[in-house]
Amino acid sequence: MLSLHLRSLSTMSKRQRPINSPPSTPQTPQTHNSKRPKLPLVPTTKWVPLNLTQSELSLPLTFPTGQTFRWRQTGPLQYTGVVGCHLVSLEHLPNGDVSYCLHSTTSSERGRAEAALLDFLNMGISLGGMWEVFSASDSRFAELAGYLGGARVLRQDPVECLVQFLCSSNNNIQRITKMVDFVSSLGNHLGSVGGFEFHEFPSLERLSMVSEKEFREAGFGYRAKYITGTVKALQLKPGGGAEWLLSLRKMELEEVIEALSTLPGVGPKVAACIALFSLDQHHAIPVDTHVWQIATRYLIPELAGARLTPKLCVRVAEAFVSKYGKYAGWAQTVLFIAELPSQKALLPAHFTSAKESKATKKKERESHTVVDTSTVD
Repeated sequence: MLSLHLRSLSTMSKRQRPINSPPSTPQTPQTHNSKRPKLPLVPTTKWVPLNLTQSELSLPLTFPTGQTFRWRQTGPLQYTGVVGCHLVSLEHLPNGDVSYCLHSTTSSERGRAEAALLDFLNMGISLGGMWEVFSASDSRFAELAGYLGGARVLRQDPVECLVQFLCSSNNNIQRITKMVDFVSSLGNHLGSVGGFEFHEFPSLERLSMVSEKEFREAGFGYRAKYITGTVKALQLKPGGGAEWLLSLRKMELEEVIEALSTLPGVGPKVAACIALFSLDQHHAIPVDTHVWQIATRYLIPELAGARLTPKLCVRVAEAFVSKYGKYAGWAQTVLFIAELPSQKALLPAHFTSAKESKATKKKERESHTVVDTSTVD
């Protein structure tokens, strides 16, 4: 999990159905097309209930978490972003339930847009029963559940997710956001909400028209060659890069990590992020020093003080899966949130380790402003 951040509380609700297996790949996945003609805007913005309680979807605990850098807070409890070619706002009602608004969608495409939104929000998975399983195996998680309900893992478009995480390597939030905004601006403009401009994510074809020099001039640094190299590599894939990435959803995690790691700039950590946030690999564990701290504090304390190595990264991932099962990546997300300095301030004091010195807390505050600085890739 990337070292980013959120804030908000919530409570759990009963899951509507038991956990059996990860959701299947949709038959009509999203595609990239930067050359779509601009759609006429719907003249009025109609808010529609999403039939979700805050315990199933907490917007502040889902969007500012480092999963995506393309959503903006456009109101006190409102977030706006793009799903495919659709400009969408989500908002918590006074009772905590969620409603949504489709800004730039024709009436004839509204049904497709709603289906794409539900898929993006990973609504094929209900949190209640999953968290009951986690709580049964971990008393600390059971306590945290009452404060962090609704923290959800998104199901993003793989191309969009991949490019964003190429930008995240050894980077801070402000720069990542600036880079992702630059990439997004290459796609079709969909509209503005709350003072922010929103674009459809550009296609691989459109990205291939941007040179490494242009990316460097836009402030991407060494990441410029990773983006241009990855775009070229994807375009050479049989059937096209977008389809190749979607095909990884049907593979085992080890195969997915191996396949992604053949792309320029993608190591085990970035590959695990892409796998968890876009490729249905719900037990993928992106390991960096922050996840390492969580693991050695609560799962494998005998390794506290050891230096994180590629071999120990594997052991950390195995420890999470052993504890939480096939949805371990979702559990890790919640435990990570609980360790963020911004979130600790909202949790009861007993959730903060008494062994943490002031110096350690200061170090954590500083380190959490940087993304992926100690990835073992």
